[in-house]
Amino acid sequence: MSRSIDLLKKRYLENIKEKPDLFVGIELEYPVINLEGKASDIEVVKDLFRYLPSVLGFTIEKVDDFGNPIQLLDPVSQDTVLFEVSYTTIEFAFGRAESIQEVEKRFNFYMGMIQKKLGEANHAIIGSGIHPYWEKNENQPVAYARYQMLMAYLNLSRSKTNIDLHDYPQYGAFICGSQVQLDVSKSNYLRVINAFNQIEAAKAFLFANSEFSGEDWDTKISRDIFWEESMHGIYPENVGVNAKLFKDEADFFDYLNHSAIFTAERDGETYYFYPIRAKDYLGIPEIHAFALDGEEILLYPQEEDFQTHRSYQYQDLTTRGTIEFRSVCTQPLDRTFASTAFHLGLLLHLDKLEAYLRTAPFFTTVGRDYKFLRRQFSKKQLTDEEETAIVEFSKALLLLAEEGLEKRGKQEMAYLQPLRDKLGL
Repeated sequence: MSRSIDLLKKRYLENIKEKPDLFVGIELEYPVINLEGKASDIEVVKDLFRYLPSVLGFTIEKVDDFGNPIQLLDPVSQDTVLFEVSYTTIEFAFGRAESIQEVEKRFNFYMGMIQKKLGEANHAIIGSGIHPYWEKNENQPVAYARYQMLMAYLNLSRSKTNIDLHDYPQYGAFICGSQVQLDVSKSNYLRVINAFNQIEAAKAFLFANSEFSGEDWDTKISRDIFWEESMHGIYPENVGVNAKLFKDEADFFDYLNHSAIFTAERDGETYYFYPIRAKDYLGIPEIHAFALDGEEILLYPQEEDFQTHRSYQYQDLTTRGTIEFRSVCTQPLDRTFASTAFHLGLLLHLDKLEAYLRTAPFFTTVGRDYKFLRRQFSKKQLTDEEETAIVEFSKALLLLAEEGLEKRGKQEMAYLQPLRDKLGL
């Protein structure tokens, strides 16, 4: 086995338990808008982060280069409220919970405080996968090394003239997603990745919420294009829907070995460089890298650099023994937890889900190119035939998710109601 695969296995398999308890981990990102339709005032949002610790009892976990709080932690629940890439995006990363209701209760409490405070300055959080006034904002990264590195790395696309990438390397500052992490075991993590990879078309149909005003793209999920046609997507294995289902663990890690490493730390400084496949990384004698101020430097690959490896697949195996489902746009505020309930219910019914997917009529009609299907069923207009096929497929999945939640016995089925309404059930 290659050394790179060894290192990837160590990173991603170390914390997977054989029989984990099932907890729910939820991360929600939101744009903060100026209600007058102007650029968001980042001083208003910075001021919010100075105010929140006093009313919520959170501690300040991280500050930016100027001493402004950018990440707040509740020591009891382990909930975190932070800036995600820019000062106009707020993320709620909830500590692991036993039920969706627990998270919803805390979310509503935080939102009540936050919306009231933002409202005093005519600002608000809204449930959208893209900042509606992205064009008016500065779209600068938070003054913090990791975010500055990410934006600078994405900006390398401007010098990649031979590859067809979009013209919005600053997109990290204005797209927002809704992620859920669920515990998996050594024996089922690959099954989970494969099963959920097959349902991306339905998720595109059910959860699309990021139409982009800057281009005439025929999609309701511009986030997909931003990710895939940016520096993150130079190697297709690095991002989005997996191109294939995995036969076994070796097959999966071979795929992960084709994903990218693009950043490294030396003596507390963060550097970035053109992406290098994990499999090639240790064999490269030297790397032309950039410091955050743009200065060029030569780096020599080290095994420790695999500790910052991060792929952006939509079914993402994390270092915490969970799968993170990352393909859903931020949802309207009245359906915040529908996506969580959908994923959770299907995971609880994994055997039935797999059995259904083996013979689902949907795939007989449209084929099994999962990457293509995700893009196809996020289009703004579907044909009657496509609409019929995707609605039937989504209904079958929704019923499985409901059964799974019912079996779990925590009264979480109500969160699926917005999806029932959309599908006319």
